[in-house]
Amino acid sequence: MRRVAGVQRLIFVVFVLGAIATAAGLGRTDRVLGVGLGVVILLAGWAISASIHIANQWEKAVVLRLGKFRQLAGPGTFFLLPIVDTVADWIDLRVRSTTFTAEQTLTKDTVPVNIDAVLFWVVVDAEKAALQVADYEYSLSWAAQTALRDLIGRMMLEDMLSSREAMDAELKRLLDERTGPWGISIQSVQIRDIKIPGNLQDAMSRAAQAERERNARVILGQAEVQVAESFLEAARLYHSDPVALQLRAMNILYEGLKEKASMIVVPSELSDAMNLGTWLGVANAERMEELRRGGDRG
Repeated sequence: MRRVAGVQRLIFVVFVLGAIATAAGLGRTDRVLGVGLGVVILLAGWAISASIHIANQWEKAVVLRLGKFRQLAGPGTFFLLPIVDTVADWIDLRVRSTTFTAEQTLTKDTVPVNIDAVLFWVVVDAEKAALQVADYEYSLSWAAQTALRDLIGRMMLEDMLSSREAMDAELKRLLDERTGPWGISIQSVQIRDIKIPGNLQDAMSRAAQAERERNARVILGQAEVQVAESFLEAARLYHSDPVALQLRAMNILYEGLKEKASMIVVPSELSDAMNLGTWLGVANAERMEELRRGGDRG
């Protein structure tokens, strides 16, 4: 009756006015008949106004007849027999959300954690939701909390922190099993936050930093090994081909002599072996040519 109070009042007022008018009109000739017809009209008005109910688009009305389930009514207008039929509950069929927490719950490796989560659910069977459980929303909240605690007790802390999606899926499966008989379907479960003790956070941070340093040193060592292997391969090549070694040495000297104010001391044996006189002359000539061109431009 909370849905159509205005409509019921209007209908009842119309019948009251009709009863008054009928009683007044017949009362001039037969007062008893007028009063009787007025009472009948009032009762009819009350019965009609009490039988009208309206359910919103997202609602279902659970109708009982003499205490037994009769039907699910709505959405829209529906009629009930006064006194005989009653609306036991109004079931909201929209997707709804419920937040729940698990405080100071021990993981499998005995670490106390606080977890906040949110649950999205919808009533898919209004009859079961009304008849199988006294307060399905309150019961769902407790079922979600106990399922979360059970799941935390079976998981290691590292797994919880690294695989939240798997934890959400497992929690959804557990809740579907528990709330299915109540006519409720779980749409999704999302873990919002996982809080661990502060001293453990510091320890995990230091461990992560140490791991990163270890990885950096491993990468540096691997780079050193690769460089050493490259030098070893070059040494083998120069050992098997002395000419290649001489060419490399001359290239190094040539590059050094091209720099300004450069002076290189080379042993005489190495100079004779590489014929450095010719190369040094060429390099000096190129150097003098560069200086001359610079003077001409000045």
